[in-house]
Amino acid sequence: MTFGWKRSRPTVGAAADPRHAMDGAAGGDAGDLYDPAFLAALDGFSLRIAEAQKGGRLADQRTSARGQGADFADFRSYAAGDDLRTIDWNLYRRLGKLFVRVFEEQQDLPVYLLIDVSRSMYAETPRRIDAARRVALGLASVALRQHDAVTVLPFSDDVATTLRGVNGKANVARVAQALAMLRPGGGTELASVIRQLAATRMRRGLLVVISDFFDAEGIVNTVAGMRTLRHRLLLVQMVRAHDADPALDPALTGDVTLQDDETADGIALTITPDLVAAYLKAYRAFNRQLHEFADGAAVGLMRIDAGDDVLAQMTAFFAGGRMPS
Repeated sequence: MTFGWKRSRPTVGAAADPRHAMDGAAGGDAGDLYDPAFLAALDGFSLRIAEAQKGGRLADQRTSARGQGADFADFRSYAAGDDLRTIDWNLYRRLGKLFVRVFEEQQDLPVYLLIDVSRSMYAETPRRIDAARRVALGLASVALRQHDAVTVLPFSDDVATTLRGVNGKANVARVAQALAMLRPGGGTELASVIRQLAATRMRRGLLVVISDFFDAEGIVNTVAGMRTLRHRLLLVQMVRAHDADPALDPALTGDVTLQDDETADGIALTITPDLVAAYLKAYRAFNRQLHEFADGAAVGLMRIDAGDDVLAQMTAFFAGGRMPS
């Protein structure tokens, strides 16, 4: 088993028809995804970062801009044209000079949800895409509650925009609809997609990457691409327990044919202790590189097991204070 293969399903004998990976692939109904109790449970959490980029709509995120706002920032000397209402007359009486109060301007944060819709996200039971949608909607609801702008960017071998820059709590249902309508794409080319995003002129914000991060180019190229992004990053790694421990998958014994869920390729293998050890070594190295990047670049890393309760895992992440700074 080579690590570059994504969640390959073991089958005995000839490789299964790769079109079977598409079975049941249609997105769910937005009503099934929209869970008011789940969204309400996230009300106490925040996606605020240290400082948003100026130039957006006035909202809740702190910026370096000085102008409108509720939070006092500093004084400066009066200049012709300044709003007379900002003059501090107490200072004038004491110093005989005119100073104006400057306030910290708070604006919206663009939140980009880059969600993996490669074929393999729709394989297995439960499917990783279902948990990924739930995480995406939860994060979107937090962003919309704090008046930020949410964009949904599904990707596989390319990236698309299914919803652009919506804001306000009333748009949670629109985000749920967009996520419910996602359909499987092709293979995963995350490193290539990240390079595309790095070359765009999107306003700097928070880029949330929701994926298993398995890419044929390898984690080294994916991490290298992410280092070039201007955005703050929150990585949501979608996992299953048997990723880290193949022994938990009862089908991975003896002679099997591993089929890549994203291609027609298959490979016949005999599962041996040495083969499992080689896989575990590669998987641990993969995880180590992803975690070291997150730790060293002040990047948030949320690990979500698609087989476990999503709300409990998101709650633990936010409670741990592991958002990007």
